[in-house]
Amino acid sequence: MEPREERLRTPRAAGMAGAVFAVLLALAIVLIRIAIPSGNAADAAVEPDERWAVSTALEVLPFAGIFFLWFMGALRAHVGDAEDRFIATVFLGSGLVFVATMFGAGAAAGTVLNETQPSGFGRHFAYTLMTTYGLRMAAVFILTTSTIGHRLGVFPRPLTLFGYLAALVLLLLASSLPWSELVFPAWALVVSIHILRVGLRQPPPSRGTG
Repeated sequence: MEPREERLRTPRAAGMAGAVFAVLLALAIVLIRIAIPSGNAADAAVEPDERWAVSTALEVLPFAGIFFLWFMGALRAHVGDAEDRFIATVFLGSGLVFVATMFGAGAAAGTVLNETQPSGFGRHFAYTLMTTYGLRMAAVFILTTSTIGHRLGVFPRPLTLFGYLAALVLLLLASSLPWSELVFPAWALVVSIHILRVGLRQPPPSRGTG
């Protein structure tokens, strides 16, 4: 059986990692929006005096990804044998794909930023990779996390409903509504605060899963 101190440490680690991830990702998004205040970022040009904002955002993204992986791992470790294998697989897959697409979009944006004459293809590729694919994977991650939290009784009903609403916004509006991408770090921060405030309950004994 897992030692009591380990059970107490895991929710703390998940909450802290989630909060740091939320702050870093929100910072990166805000910096991008400073350079591109409105409209479709794929079609907008970055002014020379605003390139610092994009460069800083691209430096922050890797650290956001690292803390997100820690957040995801700590949550999964705490659930342990109580997890439903189907939902847990979607949870893990969507989280990993989100990080991969975020890193890919960041790398593509960095390449475009370093070009003397940025190509329209490069901008569209980075924007589409993040909004069409990355944020929709984030929506799936929110859905599965909220479902797991609800089934184990560790998320109150309002938090579960907030998660479902946030996922719906990302699924439907992430690629068309400026600033909607902030929904994901906002959700992660709310969940992290809840974890740090009340802690995750010890999961129930292992049950058979298909």
